[in-house]
Amino acid sequence: MLYFILILTFVFALFFKTKRSLHMLQQNLYNENNRYLRWVLKNSKQFLDFDIINIFISSFGLILLYDIKNLANLALIMIIAILFIIGITWLQTIANDQNKKPLVVTARIKRLIFTISILYLIPIILLVLNAYDLKVVFIYTLILNLMLYLNTFVVFLANVINKPAEKIVYNYYKSKAQNKLKNMPNLKIIGITGSYGKTSSKNILSDILNVKYNALPTPRNLNTYNGLIMTVNNNLDKFTDIFIAEMGAYVKGEIAGLCKLVKPKYGILTRIGTAHLETFGSEENIIEGKFELIESLPKDGFAVLNGDDEKQVNYKLKNKIKTIWIGIENKNVDVLANNIKCSNKGSSFDVSFKGDSKKYHFETKLLGNHNIYNILSGIAFGREFGIEIGELIQAVKSVKPVEHRLELKRLGNFYQIDDAYNSNPIGALNACKVLSMMPGIKVVVTPGMIELGSKEYEYNKAFGEQIAEISKANYVILIGEKKTEPIKQGLLEKDFPKEKIIVFNNVKDAYPFIGTLCGKEEVYALFENDLPDTYNE
Repeated sequence: MLYFILILTFVFALFFKTKRSLHMLQQNLYNENNRYLRWVLKNSKQFLDFDIINIFISSFGLILLYDIKNLANLALIMIIAILFIIGITWLQTIANDQNKKPLVVTARIKRLIFTISILYLIPIILLVLNAYDLKVVFIYTLILNLMLYLNTFVVFLANVINKPAEKIVYNYYKSKAQNKLKNMPNLKIIGITGSYGKTSSKNILSDILNVKYNALPTPRNLNTYNGLIMTVNNNLDKFTDIFIAEMGAYVKGEIAGLCKLVKPKYGILTRIGTAHLETFGSEENIIEGKFELIESLPKDGFAVLNGDDEKQVNYKLKNKIKTIWIGIENKNVDVLANNIKCSNKGSSFDVSFKGDSKKYHFETKLLGNHNIYNILSGIAFGREFGIEIGELIQAVKSVKPVEHRLELKRLGNFYQIDDAYNSNPIGALNACKVLSMMPGIKVVVTPGMIELGSKEYEYNKAFGEQIAEISKANYVILIGEKKTEPIKQGLLEKDFPKEKIIVFNNVKDAYPFIGTLCGKEEVYALFENDLPDTYNE
């Protein structure tokens, strides 16, 4: 009976701890470019828990054994109690997590669960078969407790074991997707990449082109090999005129691989910055990696590039491809926006085309110059694909705000400017400019920026300076004391009032505080970045 309870409580603790580990593995792209292992090493504090006590008691039980059998049984009872506490602790951890993306139980996750179950069942079965031998029971109890303690590595091992099977599954669906694309010769395929703004650009382009065509963008942020394959196999059909493929990358060569997969004829390069500098290794690698899209395009295609991005302007293309330049500051571009105005209704601006003396007035619900760039890309494509200017004006007016990307919404008794998705230095600066245009009391809520490699401190400190100098914020709410230290330093160096810097460990605590500011004046709160679950402080 005691052994049955031992196994039951072990499985209870194992379930919740494994669920958490699988969630982190999934969020870290199944350890692509060692992301999961880096997360494990960065979160080494997770190894300082009750599991250590259980390992100690299991080892001590081996010493007690036959001579003091009652104490050995007491040790087993203590192990059961601690396993129960471990299970409850991980249950509470999962319940309290502020999940941006919960664990999705895909077919791949199910295969991993099967492999993980086999790894844990082996010592459990051996324990049951040797229940008559107290020494062996403690040996396998120690092994199980060690495996529970090192659960993140057991999940990693299962991922490694499953790799050959995953490769077979991947090749099958890849071949299926490529054959489907081959059988659609009239399909226009547009690739979109860049350091920032890929998803926004994709969604805006889709909204604009859909006034005349049936355009299919990759859903959500499915911008990896698996994401593109899944979209082609599950969403592409004979009625699709245009396929808009968002392409993400963490290392040089990935974009070229994605282009080889779907073979785009057209391309958009959004702004190039330092996102994922840690995995790319250098800014030069980032630039070359992003231009892999443009240099993969055929001669009869074309590319839309940003004339305000020095990295794009100064890059020497290795292929001869028609380029359409868009811009706001650089006047020597093909599609130019000026007279930009911003309010709590959205933005308005004028557009002029090279070789056309007329100016065309556009209005949109979207905020921020980076969204103007994305709209300009959409307008450029619309013109090339034969959409009339009047239709483009209406299309831009109808473009839907992109969720969590400078999305303006009324939230209770204040306005929230939700820019919570994957912040970056350029986007954060744009967000500060947008906030500065709003009337009333202005608040910035942020946990800072991540995945900026060795420049992370520098960029977050600069962000603090920008909040103080550009956003005209009245209050700054920092989420997580340790990781927001550079932002605080930047604020204080620019003489931002110390008493108006508030620090919380949970973003949920920001809402009641903002509520206390609401009165005669409207309150506008910019929520800049929302760290993924892998970065909870």
